[in-house]
Amino acid sequence: MFIPELDNRSDPQEPSRNPGIWQCTICEHGNDAKKISCEQCGVLRYFSLYFNNALEVDGRAKRRDKHYAVSVLARTLFSPSSAKSKDVVLSGGFKASRNATGSTRATLDALHKTYMTRKERHINIVPFKFDTPSPDDVVATGLKSSRSFRKVDTDAPHVTEKRVMDNDSSTPEKDTTADSNLPVKSNEFGESSESVSVGSQNETLCLDHELQHLSLERKSQKSKANIKKPVSSSLYKPEPWMLQHEDEGIPRQLNLAIVGHVDSGKSTLCGRLLHALGRISKKQMHKYEKEAKEKGKGSFAYAWAMDESADERERGITMTVGVAYFDTKNYHVVLLDSPGHKDFVPNMISGATQSDAAILVIDASIGSFEAGMGINGIGQTKEHSQLVRSFGVDNLIVVVNKMDSVEYSKERFNFIKSQLGAFLRSCGYKDSAVAWVPISAMENENLMTTASDTRLSSWYDGNCLLKAIDTLPPPSRDVSKPLRLPICDVFSSHKLGQVAIGGKVEVGATRSGSKILVMPFGELAVVKTIERNSSSCNLARAGDNVAIGLQGIDPSHVMPGGVICHPDYPVSVASCLELKILVLDITVPILVGLQFELHIHHAKVSASMVKILSLLEQKTGKASKKIPRFLTSRQTAVIEVKLEKEVCVEEFSNLKALGRVFLRSQGNTIAVGIVSRVREQA
Repeated sequence: MFIPELDNRSDPQEPSRNPGIWQCTICEHGNDAKKISCEQCGVLRYFSLYFNNALEVDGRAKRRDKHYAVSVLARTLFSPSSAKSKDVVLSGGFKASRNATGSTRATLDALHKTYMTRKERHINIVPFKFDTPSPDDVVATGLKSSRSFRKVDTDAPHVTEKRVMDNDSSTPEKDTTADSNLPVKSNEFGESSESVSVGSQNETLCLDHELQHLSLERKSQKSKANIKKPVSSSLYKPEPWMLQHEDEGIPRQLNLAIVGHVDSGKSTLCGRLLHALGRISKKQMHKYEKEAKEKGKGSFAYAWAMDESADERERGITMTVGVAYFDTKNYHVVLLDSPGHKDFVPNMISGATQSDAAILVIDASIGSFEAGMGINGIGQTKEHSQLVRSFGVDNLIVVVNKMDSVEYSKERFNFIKSQLGAFLRSCGYKDSAVAWVPISAMENENLMTTASDTRLSSWYDGNCLLKAIDTLPPPSRDVSKPLRLPICDVFSSHKLGQVAIGGKVEVGATRSGSKILVMPFGELAVVKTIERNSSSCNLARAGDNVAIGLQGIDPSHVMPGGVICHPDYPVSVASCLELKILVLDITVPILVGLQFELHIHHAKVSASMVKILSLLEQKTGKASKKIPRFLTSRQTAVIEVKLEKEVCVEEFSNLKALGRVFLRSQGNTIAVGIVSRVREQA
């Protein structure tokens, strides 16, 4: 291995192979051919000329082998190390070591002073600088904690230290780049070589600061709408297309809920009606009968038209709200078959809140009616009657079913009418708004036509069920207020798209292409498609049960219990409410601090009673002077409740549909009421 012994003051002899400009293998900077080292990074031009066995000298001819331009560091790291090494003394007294392969190792300082001229030893190694931050820099900078950020004072002078190699020692040198009077050496790009390091640090810190404060916050602001405070609906004016004209020929829609005690025959009644009206084909009905007989439940064939899930058919009870459609002379009826079992009352609440009128189905058989009225505590007949009244339903059809099991007894019918009628009056129903119809769904008696069995026709001469439905007063529809559509269900379909919602338009109207606001997240979206009665349509008005496909919104921000609103008139969002409630028949008093489940439209949230504000007298409705410590059955009170999370809500005086509440605890409804005041808004 040949190592030239050269004086520090003279350049080593090296061949002039590339006249003009040579390119550095490290930073790719173009250097003058006379330079032995890179002006930008200080790397030697022919590094392997002195430190490996790539050079062979034969006479004065020099040649390089195939490993030329491979760095010494790379060969040192990846080549097997040798235990044998010798100490070598370079010119100027610097020490180095040489291994068995002939490679010489020494400090960079020693090599510079050995093989470079005195005038070239002063090297400013400038950090490599990107024109713009690389993606890795942006990610790494964004992950830094704001606590570790050191603010940059751009007004103060920056003092930095950098090491300069000069003569035989390296000493720290102060550099005050803020002083513009100091001489500054410029590189070939016209930049100040001394200020590059400080400037790049300052830009990096500033970029650091901006990323930490803007990367997440600005993104959330862009994706979230600017939610305004609720604006009075009195300022709202409906557009002409929202108003329905009589010449449009669209039949009035009637949302009819079917409620009642478990096993009273609700689903069978719905199936019978749909089959008689031609909504279920003979082929489909034959299929239901065959499947029911195979399961040993032949009497459930008509019920299976509504109870489609395997669990419902296996258990023989309705668990979710079934929806069906049929037409009468005056109405397009949306039938809502609600579950009767006490375990599924929350599902019944969610579905029946959409109703305009209701059918209360009673089992006339001995013992079943009494069970529904509740021997110990409250039965489902009573609970459902109270809940439906709390939904704002004024008109009720009481269907006394299974009259064939009591031989169409007039006495039994009158007994049920007297017992239940007194309770309905206590719930606030007027006698003129309640119709009583005796039927037998299994025997198809008094459903579509007047009774044919003489045991019934001999004493009953009133309307059949279908005619009783057709004589219900038409529900009122309000399109003069801003859009409010409580979300009952969220799903996806091929026709409606990835994000679709179902529910009833309570007030206002919307159409395809309209912008809407989804609360409580405040996300803007566009109505893509609308379906009513499983058919596409262009618009939906108050009272319509529709499915709407949305676009331009995050699916995670659409959930049951939310509300679709007019963009300029958002619904209130609150977690603290003042309620006026009626306590139902309960066995345990309601105490301050009670944890319960609050239902409001399709939202369900855990809540607690904070305080009892006043107790109202039943006769006058005025607040009594004494505030009780607890509430008991049939008392009316004003209370303050705190919700676990915010919900969409309206005061009852502004919008009844979004101002009704139901309080449930341990599987029972303990109170019903209205929102008298929204105490806290988001």
